[in-house]
Amino acid sequence: MRTLSVTKITQTIKTLFIEANVDIGLSMLSALQRHRESEVSPIGQSVLAQIIENDEIAKTKRMPICQDTGMSVVFVKLGQDVHLVDGDLNEAIHEGVRQAYRDGYLRKSVVSDPLFDRINTKDNTPAVIHVDIVPGDQVELEVMPKGFGSENMSALKLFAPSAGLTGIKCFILETIKNAGPNACPPMIVGIGIGGTFEMAALLAKKAVLRSTDHPATDARYAQLEVELLKEANELGLGPAGLGGTTTAMAINIETYPTHIASIPVAINISCHASRHAKAVV
Repeated sequence: MRTLSVTKITQTIKTLFIEANVDIGLSMLSALQRHRESEVSPIGQSVLAQIIENDEIAKTKRMPICQDTGMSVVFVKLGQDVHLVDGDLNEAIHEGVRQAYRDGYLRKSVVSDPLFDRINTKDNTPAVIHVDIVPGDQVELEVMPKGFGSENMSALKLFAPSAGLTGIKCFILETIKNAGPNACPPMIVGIGIGGTFEMAALLAKKAVLRSTDHPATDARYAQLEVELLKEANELGLGPAGLGGTTTAMAINIETYPTHIASIPVAINISCHASRHAKAVV
């Protein structure tokens, strides 16, 4: 059994959220550069060049990549042999978010009530927290400052099995098409298939976190990712929705077993500033 103070969780969460907001990372930067080289539209090339320049300035000057510094989403893989002390895990995460958004001068975008009392909480809390209990004596933290221009373009639908692959592909491509420029393309599209209503949505969110150059482990879904990406880029939306062949940089699919009567499908869209960061404590 390993003892870990939750103050270490707070410190790590703070660092991760500041880093995620100012640096998209080498994987995303490489993906943008590859697509700039392959983009056929001169306007699309120009937009991608400006996005890359913006990201490089943000990293150098330690400034947010985007004015929407997102709602804080945190994924925790908690080792079952870890004994957390000195406080509550959830509150430690919220405190890390408070400190990050205060000390990192990040825009605070969370309201206290979704419908009636839409009053800004002024510290970007509460975070959305997902915890998985896993073997081992470590804690893995992965954060996602999720902007809502793209989040608002997400969708979920439960299909009868008779809809088949054709019906599901049509739903995915129609969702991408409807997202248009509102999702700040080129986008990362996370797709969750299976489980239940809420599980499909969680799978889609996790799929967004997967690197753009890591295909699905199941060869059938890896091939479906390739097909969907090709068809999405044939829609012609292009960078910033101004036309071109780079509407999406990746389509990532995660799956889970489901009931005989249904095929739940969730689509979570991220803009080109698909920000996340991870650490193990």
